[in-house]
Amino acid sequence: MREAMLYKELDNKEVYCFLCNHHCRIKPSEFGRCGMRQNLKGILYTHAYGEVIAANADPIEKKPLYHFLPGTRSFSIATTGCNFQCEFCQNWQISQANKQSERQVRGIEMSPEKIVAEAKSRHCASIAYTYTEPTVFFEYAYDTARIAKAEGIANVFVTNGFMTKEAIETFQPYLDACNVDLKSFSKDFYKNVCHGRLQPVLDTIRTLKASGIWLEVTTLIVPGSNDSQAELKQIAEFLASVDTDIPWHISRFHPDYKFTDGGPTPLSVMRTAYELGKAAGLKHVYLGNVAGESLDTDCHYCGRRLISRGMAGAEMNLTKEACCPSCQRKMAGVFRIS
Repeated sequence: MREAMLYKELDNKEVYCFLCNHHCRIKPSEFGRCGMRQNLKGILYTHAYGEVIAANADPIEKKPLYHFLPGTRSFSIATTGCNFQCEFCQNWQISQANKQSERQVRGIEMSPEKIVAEAKSRHCASIAYTYTEPTVFFEYAYDTARIAKAEGIANVFVTNGFMTKEAIETFQPYLDACNVDLKSFSKDFYKNVCHGRLQPVLDTIRTLKASGIWLEVTTLIVPGSNDSQAELKQIAEFLASVDTDIPWHISRFHPDYKFTDGGPTPLSVMRTAYELGKAAGLKHVYLGNVAGESLDTDCHYCGRRLISRGMAGAEMNLTKEACCPSCQRKMAGVFRIS
């Protein structure tokens, strides 16, 4: 255990945690809603430190991040725990395991220094804090990110976006990119299915964009839950109102965890979402988990192929200034072009 960041002591040895937007008030010996932060005698401790439940060198496109160092690999780590309880979670075996619940999973001990060394040895350009919710292992990620930054390795969050502004401001000097899951545009969906709230996620998207951290957004379309044209249009229009350069990844659902009765997202719904994104003015919309769909990036203005993605990685056709060689319009993103 380590003493947690982003909390303050209250009367009667209670503590107030402002890491995420649950804003838990935690009595002595009790846990916050994440099940990984515990009040012991008036001091808040994190159990999510020093032990990874997953560690892999993934293509950065798998996060998914398509406009951040395309073609590179990201050393991806996670601990157990999450501050949401999404009933359709694709990684529920580890995200819903925590120190408070009966579902506990042991990982592998890795210090922040060891994580960075592994990333370097595997020639990864970044470290991704992913698979579960990185906000929950904030202190572990923070210590790792500071070392990584000093070694020239970028840091990436794949997150549900429920962290507070204080958390974003604390991590901002070391955080280079985020992919935020915008799971729905319905308050009821967030409350009843994810056990969270929508507005803080929308606020996080705006805050991240304003901070200069590279931002992409993913929406998993769950049939019968968040797949109406009206709601998909709302998501697209919201993202476009923040910045039309935000890439929107539309991901295909497959039955899992507590959502096992239905089938995968119909391709017609996926393609409708794509068209709604384009109609809203988003320059880059991608379909995920759909066989045969192009993962390439074309110039929004002239249509020229700028990034080709395949099994061998990504081939970029950009100028050194990250512009389209045909129309000279700049491509939004973070690129390393030789």
